[in-house]
Amino acid sequence: MDPKLVIFDCDGVLVDTERMVNASLAEMVTELGFPITGPECQQRFMGRTLENVKEMVEALTGRNLPHDWPDQVRKRDLEVFAAGVPAIAGIAEVLDELDRRRVPYCVGSSGKYAKMRTTLGSSGLLPRLEGKLFSAEDCANGKPAPDVFLLAASTMGYPPEDCVVIEDSLPGVQAARSAGMAVYAYVEDPACDREALSEAGAHLFDDMSALPGLLFSKP
Repeated sequence: MDPKLVIFDCDGVLVDTERMVNASLAEMVTELGFPITGPECQQRFMGRTLENVKEMVEALTGRNLPHDWPDQVRKRDLEVFAAGVPAIAGIAEVLDELDRRRVPYCVGSSGKYAKMRTTLGSSGLLPRLEGKLFSAEDCANGKPAPDVFLLAASTMGYPPEDCVVIEDSLPGVQAARSAGMAVYAYVEDPACDREALSEAGAHLFDDMSALPGLLFSKP
């Protein structure tokens, strides 16, 4: 297929943050009395809003967390990001190819705008994506609901069937499919659940530099 619009998730697709934030989150959840590792956090919570994660952690720990707990996590994440956030290997070349083909692209993320601008800014990608960021912050429901992808498509001026989503999480893949969009799942990270992503309807790939060939390959 030749997509008319490509919508990228942010964490784990554009910027290599998933391992960083989940290691930090694991420390916080372990401190609450539920021992958990970074990869286990990633498998449980990846792709969800922190408000949703808060509810899940409350169920796991049997504790009522403060209302501002998601903001506490975000504050710690920003401290982690201060050390620098790398772009995903090969993503700049993917954007170069989309520009060459004049295919528009944007970002649809569960993260808030402040976080996206911090991580994308640190990685050097923000100048290419500023003005094309869409967050679940503006939606009634986060992933796996389709809201953020539908918002991105409608604002950019394309129907869902003309859009392709690039994701790395199961909630993100489910959101894309619910939106009626094709979806490719980047599974370079060993914590990705390849079987679940495939069963949810994603095309899997583990080399970002191969993405243009997948998007624009002939039937």
